Amino acid sequence: MRRIREVSRLRLGHGLPQRAIGQSLRLSQGAISEYLKRARRVGVEWPLPTDMDDVGLETLLFPPPPDIPADLRPMPDWAAEHREMRRPNVTLALLWEKYRAETAEGFGYSWFCDLYREWVGHLKPALRQVHPAGEKLFVDFAGQTMEVFDGASGEGPRAEIFVAVLGASSFIYAEATWTQGLADWIGVHVNALAVIGRCRGRSSATISTPASPRPVFPNR
Repeated sequence: MRRIREVSRLRLGHGLPQRAIGQSLRLSQGAISEYLKRARRVGVEWPLPTDMDDVGLETLLFPPPPDIPADLRPMPDWAAEHREMRRPNVTLALLWEKYRAETAEGFGYSWFCDLYREWVGHLKPALRQVHPAGEKLFVDFAGQTMEVFDGASGEGPRAEIFVAVLGASSFIYAEATWTQGLADWIGVHVNALAVIGRCRGRSSATISTPASPRPVFPNR
């Protein structure tokens, strides 16, 4: 609870970025995001009420699961949830947060995911593909770009995100470029293959421009 209080103070009270908070408190980004998500869900603000002790804070952020049989809990509209999953940037975590915000007696996250996948399994059968190790590498630009900020000028150029995925292991390689031009397209392929281990050396076609800073990439 002391660390959760410190996360709330540094983030909600002082506006520090999560990376700085993680380095200060020696917490992972996942743990910090989870604490802040729970705080937003129940409307926790900083400073905390003076009469809120650690027990009260823990009960507020980590309420015990409702003692309700599974067959009596409100069941989500899986058809509607499935349609929402087709929208960009929608994840099961987001759908579950909305579901729990509307239904306090609902299922937990892992149970929600299992029920959804079970429901999806009753839809039209999918053609499963088997990819022998090292046979196929699926590549493309992600479509969505990432903003890269220059600390000196404040400018924020957009970077294209190239993604390569091995079919067998689902190993992911990602790299940012300023364009989707031919030179960058060839360069990211060479870099991806070098990381995977199928060729030697790295391409000299990196993202660089005199007017913009070079982002800290690739992230793989």
